[in-house]
Amino acid sequence: MLTTILEIQNLSFQYGSNIVLKNLNWKINKGENWQIGGTSGTGKTTLAKIISGEIKNFEGNIEFNFDENSELPKKVLYVSNWYQFTNLEGDKNFYYQQRYNKFAKNETLTVFAELKHFAKKEHLNFQNVEKYLQIFGFENFKEQQLIELSSGEHKKLQLVKALWLKPQILIIDQPYTGLDVKSRANLNAIFEDLTQDGMSLLIINNDDDVPNCITHFAEIKNGELKEVSHYSEMSKGEERIPKELPYFLQKSPKTASKVMVKMENVNVSYGDKQVLKNINWQLNEGEKWLLQGPNGSGKSTLLSLLNGDHPQAYANEIHLFGKKRGSGESIWDIKEKIGIISPELHWYYDLNANVGQTIASGFFDSMSLYKKLSFDQQQKLEQILHFFDLKEDKNKKMNTLSLGKQRLALLARTIVKNPELLVLDEPCQGLDVQQTKYFNRVVDDLCKRGQTLIYVGHFESQLPKCISHKLILENGEIKTMEVAMAQ
Repeated sequence: MLTTILEIQNLSFQYGSNIVLKNLNWKINKGENWQIGGTSGTGKTTLAKIISGEIKNFEGNIEFNFDENSELPKKVLYVSNWYQFTNLEGDKNFYYQQRYNKFAKNETLTVFAELKHFAKKEHLNFQNVEKYLQIFGFENFKEQQLIELSSGEHKKLQLVKALWLKPQILIIDQPYTGLDVKSRANLNAIFEDLTQDGMSLLIINNDDDVPNCITHFAEIKNGELKEVSHYSEMSKGEERIPKELPYFLQKSPKTASKVMVKMENVNVSYGDKQVLKNINWQLNEGEKWLLQGPNGSGKSTLLSLLNGDHPQAYANEIHLFGKKRGSGESIWDIKEKIGIISPELHWYYDLNANVGQTIASGFFDSMSLYKKLSFDQQQKLEQILHFFDLKEDKNKKMNTLSLGKQRLALLARTIVKNPELLVLDEPCQGLDVQQTKYFNRVVDDLCKRGQTLIYVGHFESQLPKCISHKLILENGEIKTMEVAMAQ
């Protein structure tokens, strides 16, 4: 006889006038592990937050039937796609460049202190976490401040805590976000072990990388849960063909120098830890570079040197757009030539801003809109809104939109000024299949017009076709630098 561990009856939830879930019914039996997929914005994350107790103002009934004889804690743990840490005073008000600022030292807990705090809260044996730190290559991060971690490293930390706790029900939103190939394989192996120990796993995942332990697949349609027999049967969304680029983006960006980036023997260290070692690299006008490497290999630090965010740029031989760093140009002189999107920028961006304000902030390289637009800027904003089908969302706050629409708005912000250099750091994290294809088609179209590009992505299936060069980092050093034929 099957034992039901979670039963949901007539669950309904709406956000403002938007009905997200409607009379949803779902039953999970012991031994079942589920993957929830489908198109972005259907309510998957909302459902997870309701089950975990993070959202309480819903209608309907949720009942848990934990196994009293199990050694696993009688708990539900939800690991979100975005993790919001606080400083030592409980404040979340960080700014984008703060992780590179030495004066932010001791603003947040170290990884070790965070784990000690979690162990005390959940009554865990600290020795049991060591194997997960080792599996994810996190042993050397114990003294790192939380603010110093990249998005992929933060994801690993949250996974380490969740796997260490081993709750009877574990829910993970986009478990592979920001993880390299090896970390994904390690995570799937751990899932296999823990589910055999009796843990019930629920993952929200748009990826083709499916753990072997998953037994059931479902998606949310019109507010209700619909089971399918295989992940390949989940809705992919309607294919979107990009419109013709706005006129102002059909022209090649005006460039200040044929050599956009030149690094000579660049080194970056945090105390005794060397993050970049003897980097020699040149990026020329019109090239499209793929930047890859395992989590912690130095990719985010390298990009921060280009974007003017990292103070150690002044201590190195770095030329940006024909000028040596520190020769008199301001950080804003650099930023006006670069359009960037990254998980960290998305993380720190003011999501209380509406879509129109978010896109328009790209004219000023700000994290919100503080200036009035000129007539020309207003016209460009309207063209971009039309191009991305965001006109109806112009006055909606970013935090009311799905992750997919948020990411499109941030891409629009990135290109609205037609920058000399486009830097796209893991831009398709959390997007569904069709959104990823659409996003990369837009990138390919821009690059046909002469756009120079740096694109960070772990997986070949999620890359634009325009890539012409490849740079691979490992342990802060250049492992591979080669010409990669565009597809």
